Amino acid sequence: MIFIKIYLTPLHPTLSSQTIFSIREVPFILPRMPLKVNIKNMKTVAGIDIGSTTTKTVIMRGHTILGSKISSTGANCKKTVKLLFDEMLEDLDLKEDEIQYTVTTGYGRRMVPANEIVTEITANARAAKWLMNGKANVRTIINIGGQDCKVIALDNTGIMVDFAMNDKCAAGTGRFLEVMSRVLEVELDELGTLSEKAEDIPQINSLCTVFGESEVISLLSQGRRVEDIIAGIHKSIAKRVGSMVKKIGVKEAIFFDGGPAFNRGLKKALEQELGVDLHIPPDPQITTALGAAIIAHEHLTRTVKILRE
Repeated sequence: MIFIKIYLTPLHPTLSSQTIFSIREVPFILPRMPLKVNIKNMKTVAGIDIGSTTTKTVIMRGHTILGSKISSTGANCKKTVKLLFDEMLEDLDLKEDEIQYTVTTGYGRRMVPANEIVTEITANARAAKWLMNGKANVRTIINIGGQDCKVIALDNTGIMVDFAMNDKCAAGTGRFLEVMSRVLEVELDELGTLSEKAEDIPQINSLCTVFGESEVISLLSQGRRVEDIIAGIHKSIAKRVGSMVKKIGVKEAIFFDGGPAFNRGLKKALEQELGVDLHIPPDPQITTALGAAIIAHEHLTRTVKILRE
């Protein structure tokens, strides 16, 4: 399933719809920047974040986000990216040769052809600064993905100066929340709302996903309320992530993104653990793809300047 968001103005999503497609074998070609550049049309770029669980694509023109798409990465990321790209081009009434520059990032960034490849940390940091421009000076980023968790420290100019990463264990990641929602028999997007009804929050000690699952099952057998257990899960994740933040230093403003940032119960638990407010963008799941698109836009801007000189 692909989730489609169309942005009519920069930063503010106004439309949302869904479409379903089947994976099929298709030729994969991403547009590369032409040797002869038409300065007047040198505006539309793409950023692609190929994550371990989901792939995100963002198309921008100038400083405006034209649209974004999200899909499960699947076993063949090339087919996934191709289908996402074709769908976006059709929705936005664009042709392949109108995409002047493409930047990829994420775990699968080297698996598909692109004009430029950047790390998730670089793309994430660029998007955070861009989204919060004029609102707050981002000094710390918490990114919780499907299979890992990253904490990035930035200097005053937005350059990464330190980071901590958990990619060896699913504890404290989106995968951890998925497993727990399955055990508790609730939808993933209901976790945040249900946790707000907690009355007696249990302590969940196991940071390992396997042992954490056993602990949750044990709590259920004791008759503990689902709402209380969910709040305990959020608190457990907040402690693990919080320790990573404290390791590199808690500096405001703190930017929180990744799919789990939609979970307001987890946001609340992190804020309580850190003692500060967290800033979450309108669509926290596409931030890194957006950062890749911004980097693509900046490349074209520099190119235009050189050509005009």
